[in-house]
Parts: sequence; C-alpha cells; structure tokens
Amino acid sequence: MQVDVVVVGGGVVGAACALALARQGLEVELVEAAVPRPWSSEVPDLRVFALAGDNVALLDSLGVWESIRGARAHPYRRMRVWDAAGGDELDFKADAFGRRELGWIVENGLLVERLSAALPAAGVEVRRPEKVAALAQDADGVRLELEGGSRISARLAVAADGADSALRRASGVGTCGRDYGQRGVVGYVRTEEPHGDTAWQRFLPGGPLAFLPCTDGSCSIVWSQPEDQARRVLALDEAAFGEELARAFGGRLGEVRLISQRAAFPLRLQLADAAMAGRLLLLGDAAHVVHPLAGQGVNLGLRDVAGLVELVSAGRGWDSPHRLQRWARARRSENTVAALGFDAIDRVFSNDAVLPTLLRGHLFGAAARIPPMAHLLWRRAAGL
Repeated sequence: MQVDVVVVGGGVVGAACALALARQGLEVELVEAAVPRPWSSEVPDLRVFALAGDNVALLDSLGVWESIRGARAHPYRRMRVWDAAGGDELDFKADAFGRRELGWIVENGLLVERLSAALPAAGVEVRRPEKVAALAQDADGVRLELEGGSRISARLAVAADGADSALRRASGVGTCGRDYGQRGVVGYVRTEEPHGDTAWQRFLPGGPLAFLPCTDGSCSIVWSQPEDQARRVLALDEAAFGEELARAFGGRLGEVRLISQRAAFPLRLQLADAAMAGRLLLLGDAAHVVHPLAGQGVNLGLRDVAGLVELVSAGRGWDSPHRLQRWARARRSENTVAALGFDAIDRVFSNDAVLPTLLRGHLFGAAARIPPMAHLLWRRAAGL
C-alpha cells in the first residue's frame, strides 16, 4: 500500500514535518533509527534552541506548544551582542518591536518528546528503531527497503535524518562547505547577577560565547572555541572552568558557577547541492548545517517544514514536480543566504587581523543607531 509521505528522521524537524503533514490530511509514516531518551525535568538537556516567533506559531498550530511551554520554556525579551575587541553594542528589546518576547529557549529533548507523543493521535505510523537499507524511485513515487526487511511505498519521501543523512547519500546529492576547526562547548551555569531574560553573545577571537536565559535563573552556554582550546576548558575542574568562563564573558554577569555536565560538538558549514532529488526532499540538517552563532539551525529547519505545509495546503497537485521544485528553490535560496551570512560573520569576528578588529565593533554601533536596520535584522532572525 502506498502512503502519501514517508519521513526519515525523528528529530525536531522530522517529527514536526510528519505531524504537520498528517494534520493536513495526508497519510504519513515516520522512520527513525533510535528510540529517543525520555526528557527529564530533573536533568536538563544540554542541547537547547532559541526558537523564533514564527516557529513557535508553527508548533502552536500543531497543538504541542502549550505542552512544551508548560513543561519548561523560557522567553527572552532582550538580546545584547558585542565584540571583545571594543566598539558599540547591538541591543534588541522586545518592547521596541511591539512584542512580549523575542523568542523562547527550549531544550531539544523536550521538543522531540512532545512532538513524538503527538504523532500516533494524528495518525502517523512510526517505525522505530528502524533504518533505511535502500532507496528506489521513479516518476510516481519512492520505495524504501528497511533493514528489518519491510518496505514502504510513498508518493514522496522526506530526508530529515541529520547532517550525515543516509537518504541524501543514497539519492546521490552531494554537499559543500567547510569545517570550522571549532567545537561548541555547552553546559548550564548559574551567574552572580540575574540574566534579565536576556540572550547574551560576546564575540571573541576564538569564536562567539553565548549565555541563554533559562527558567530557573540559570543560563545555558554555547562557547565556540578552536578544538584544542575546547579540549583544554573541558578538562578544567568546575571552579577553574567557571572563572575562565566569567573572564571570557567580560564579567557581565559577575561570578559564574557550573551546575551541570559539559559537552562539546564539532562545528561546520554544510550545504546540500540540492534540496530535492526526484521524489525526495531534504529538510533540516540533511539540507543545511550552519554555525550556531545566531541560533538559527533548527529555526531554518522548521521553516523548511512551514514551507512544505504551505505547499500542501494549496490543495490538489501539491506534489507535482514543478510545485516541489518551486519549494526546493525557495528553501535552498533562503538557507544558502542564511548559512553564508553566518559564515561571513564568523570569518570577520573570529579574526584578530587589525582591519577587521577596528571595523567590526562599529558595525554593531551602526546597526544600533539606525532603527530601520536594527528592525530589519531582528525581523530576519525572527522569520517575519
């Protein structure tokens, strides 16, 4: 029996895609290689996202946002960005844009759990744990052979199986990009001064350092550093780590105390050569991996989903080749511009050459002093 769509990958983007398409009345199956670990309010997930308003609206339309917000999600109402080399500060405030908040800080594990829990009631058949062994397709649809021996036929397949997407490789779509030679060190800290519902980011020669506000008064940190420095700070004891972190942050929030485990993940830029290959669409990290400095990775992936929902909601003929190609062109264009923009920011600010150092702090000041420019930057980040 042929279903409408088979989604491969049950992370945030894959689960949201399967749920959204099922809510549109399509028959959907989801294939996921692993059973997700249960989210625990006692042990916060080290991986967090800064969800923009448009994606909060998407989750709300899927009927999961109230559950997520009620469990643990924290609004940030201000964003302050500055360069360690000097210059002015870029300061966004929610009330300046007529909003209650700029976005929400949410844990990956919580998002996955609540999205996954909503799938059965929406009619999505979930095959987990299961992996794809082979992909075949023609003009009418796709056929997946699973490692467990079963097969799925569908009008369309969606690859949402991550940066190392097996489905992307099977389709022959290549990638381009670069390794940043950095790792993002993550963890939770408590600061001497309150975070003020503010998302903070300081650019350092080795990479940006972000403090993201959390519900209990703590902050989630993302500290991008060259790989050797990341290994060094991970090896520090808790007290020494907190002291070095406070210095790197310029003492903005006073003393810093580590209150969780630490971890690090490699940073890279990766763009798929196409967002579509026949009857296969690429979403999320399978299509684009970006630097975390702007917190836009999952936001871009959920916008892929929103674009697909808009396509399906147009009605009959939504999966015709020319309509799918239109979606693919629009998403690849937007994601490429965003990824290369973040890459350019990293190149300029992770640079101790004299000219970039002299100029870059003043770029923040110029944006801060010109309200239309500041408004444009924020609207871009918020997906509006």
